Amino acid sequence: MRAVSDVGAGPQGEARRAQLLRVRGRSVAWVPPLLLLVGIVLVDFKTSSDFRILSWIVLVPGIAAAICGVWGTAVFAVLAPATYVAADAVLPHEYQAGLPDLVLAGIGGVLATLACVVRVRSEQRMLHMQDVTETVRRTVLRPLPAGWGGLDHAAVYLAADTEARVGGDFYDIQTGLHGTRVILGDVQGKGLGAVEAAAALLGTFREAAYHEVDLTTVAVRLEVRMQRHIRMGMALGKEEGDRFATAVLLGFPKEQRDAMDAVVLGHETPLVVCPDGVRSLPPGHGLPLGYGGLVPADGPPPVLRVPLAPGETLLLTTDGVTEARD
Repeated sequence: MRAVSDVGAGPQGEARRAQLLRVRGRSVAWVPPLLLLVGIVLVDFKTSSDFRILSWIVLVPGIAAAICGVWGTAVFAVLAPATYVAADAVLPHEYQAGLPDLVLAGIGGVLATLACVVRVRSEQRMLHMQDVTETVRRTVLRPLPAGWGGLDHAAVYLAADTEARVGGDFYDIQTGLHGTRVILGDVQGKGLGAVEAAAALLGTFREAAYHEVDLTTVAVRLEVRMQRHIRMGMALGKEEGDRFATAVLLGFPKEQRDAMDAVVLGHETPLVVCPDGVRSLPPGHGLPLGYGGLVPADGPPPVLRVPLAPGETLLLTTDGVTEARD
């Protein structure tokens, strides 16, 4: 069984840059600004007095501020004016650039150091937020050991928000008294509200899937939990009135190894991938979770019993896959 959620990816920030600027575990971020410093001096000496570029040395602390730490940038902020003074003093008096460019190099070094401080603090804040979201993701979507519930499973979760690592999609595998149950769903909306709804539904699923005999009863429990979550959110003044969630519930009964039960609640129909091709499961007739008041009088949708042959794989996706444009 394979589950796939929303498409997208977030940047790794400082961690990724640190890996690119390391050789054998040691930082080489100081090399580019140092090469630029040496290159400016050499080119200035090799060209005529009509092409003086020694004042370009102000660029060196700026480059360091973009890739080095605060102390490294401060070193180049001091080294750049010192190099300027030394290089300018070597030339004859009539060719010297003088004090104005030296002041420019000094001011540029101070500003570059301040910019580096702001950059480093912003990256530290971003890494802290990524740690928080990673903790939330692992809390809502717990890691699943290999072979859990007797299923050979794999999952890919990529949040559509490029700055986030967790969204409204959710999935889980729960072993229980009546076989293994699987859920994959998608909460309407984005942000913390969707994450809260997903966490509430997963908590109910883990309890109901363990104890309840029928998969339909698990679906009813999820509907009740969604309604309670909506009412609680509205009581707190949140805009939860239109919140709903689509989901697919799967059950693998112990007494029948070659079959699977399915309840589709407004979600994308799972696909069965086999050596002969791909087939879609029969469409479900259940409404999304949160729309329980619109269910007809005959009750929740029936459980679909689907045969499964050896070598077949189930593919469950959210709309992040079906609506992707690339």
